[in-house]
Amino acid sequence: ALASDPGGTLNFLAMVENLQGDSGRGYYLEMLIGTPPQALNILVDTGSSNFAVAGVPDPDVTSYFNPELSSTYRSQGIEVTVKYSQGSWTGVLGTDVITMPKGLSGSYTINIATILESENFFLPGVKWHGILGLAYDALAKPSSSVETFFDSLVRQAKIPNIFSLQMCGAGLPVSGSGTNGGSLVLGGIEPSLYMGDIWYTPIKEEWYYQVEILKLEVGGQNLELDCREYNADKAIVDSGTTLLRLPEKVFSAVVQAIARTSLIQEFSSGFWTGSQLACWDRTEKPWSLFPKLSIYLRDENSSRSFRISILPQLYIQPILVIGDNLQCYRFGISSSTNALVIGATVMEGFYVIFDRAQRRVGFAVSPCAEADGSPVSEIEGPFTTADVASNCVSSVSFHEPVLWIASYALMSLCGIILLVLIVLLLIPPRCQHRYTDNDVVNDESSLVRHRWK
Repeated sequence: ALASDPGGTLNFLAMVENLQGDSGRGYYLEMLIGTPPQALNILVDTGSSNFAVAGVPDPDVTSYFNPELSSTYRSQGIEVTVKYSQGSWTGVLGTDVITMPKGLSGSYTINIATILESENFFLPGVKWHGILGLAYDALAKPSSSVETFFDSLVRQAKIPNIFSLQMCGAGLPVSGSGTNGGSLVLGGIEPSLYMGDIWYTPIKEEWYYQVEILKLEVGGQNLELDCREYNADKAIVDSGTTLLRLPEKVFSAVVQAIARTSLIQEFSSGFWTGSQLACWDRTEKPWSLFPKLSIYLRDENSSRSFRISILPQLYIQPILVIGDNLQCYRFGISSSTNALVIGATVMEGFYVIFDRAQRRVGFAVSPCAEADGSPVSEIEGPFTTADVASNCVSSVSFHEPVLWIASYALMSLCGIILLVLIVLLLIPPRCQHRYTDNDVVNDESSLVRHRWK
């Protein structure tokens, strides 16, 4: 990988273990912002595209960036609001210089949003003070013209358009000490962070890291759903999402399959929905009671697939100790209304390569993905795709299908109205209706002006 870097600015080993955090509260990177530098911890999020930091004091953050103290900060005076699946914030866009103590050498000028107001974004106990969106500029707010953090690095540092991510929290308590390790390697792949081969799946669309999932298995048994159900309405790889999130129909099928194959006969429904914990004596390890979960992804060769599998140590997650005897666990899978999200629950099992240059996401087994000395993740392949559809993702991929349908319906209506108006204009004057002021359709109320986008 270093051969592609004749200047020698890339030292991937210097980036090993540059992250801290856990799957419950996210993994973060230390960054120095402004002149003189202000040190902040920044959450690594492959499911969004803005770089934003707390810009005013907040009860839930221990540090914030004060632009008034930086001689290199330049405000762009543009307000920006970003909404996530949980939480939102509003801030102001600006630029400043950043350096990364355990990242690329040198300093770089980056677009930064300073967060002035937020709701359910900074949460009690989090040890990060901002967010590093590593997805594509299509998701950047307020528009895709805002150059993303990683695009700025690629342009200024002249590094390859690829980064890779390892999050080491397998089998460790969720929301614990926040000192689990992890690595964000900017510009390439570090061989010490994976074992075996890297398996690649194509990026279907460059906004989120959208991939194509072909099928799911629980305990080696295929769920037998139409493969389009797994991609409804998208399947993405997102380090900023805590759990494995599944479309509602898929989630129901997975829960039923786990309950059926589990060695536990009676199980509270509240455990599956996330409202209740399940507790065992601390001397017991409940993981042997649950099945393995496998996700099949389409290979770069579309007639082949490979599967990534997680053992229960990754999705039955220790979260709380009660008294001297009980260890309580949560279910690391939840339902979603609009996506299948490969979040930290799965990503902690793998070294994940975001190869933007070749439009693909790679998975390899991570050496830190083990519990009690045994691996908790697997990759196997290739398998034939003869038993699944040639395309499990809608060929016309609209980000908001319902709005697009409504948009076309409204535009069709506009066309009809316009045609009627033209016909009326061509009718001799004596046949025309004499309009009153109340009949006039002004520009403010026209469908063309207010059509949905």
